[in-house]
Amino acid sequence: MQAIKKKATRTKKSRMFLLSVVIEKNGDGFLAKVPGIQGAFAEGDTVEEAIFNCIDAVKIIADYRKEKGESTGLEIMEWTTETKMTCAVPVGVN
Repeated sequence: MQAIKKKATRTKKSRMFLLSVVIEKNGDGFLAKVPGIQGAFAEGDTVEEAIFNCIDAVKIIADYRKEKGESTGLEIMEWTTETKMTCAVPVGVN
C-alpha cells in the first residue's frame, strides 16, 4: 500500500497595522491625514478616495523608513483566519 501524505493545515497570515485617520472637508473634496506620521495625508474627491490615497501615502512612508532602517512608528499585528475586527467605513450616498 502506498502511504497517503496528509497536507499540513496552514493558517494564512498577513501583517498589517491599524491607523486612525482624520477626515476633513477640503474645498470641493476631502483631506485624510494620520496624526503622528509626518507627511501622511492625501486628498480625494470623495471620503473614500481621500482615505485610500492616504493609506497609499502611509505605505510609501513606511517602506521608505524601513529601507532607511528607521522605525515606522506603526504597531504591526499578525492577521490570521482567527482574527476578527469591527470597523466603520464611510460610504457616500447621494
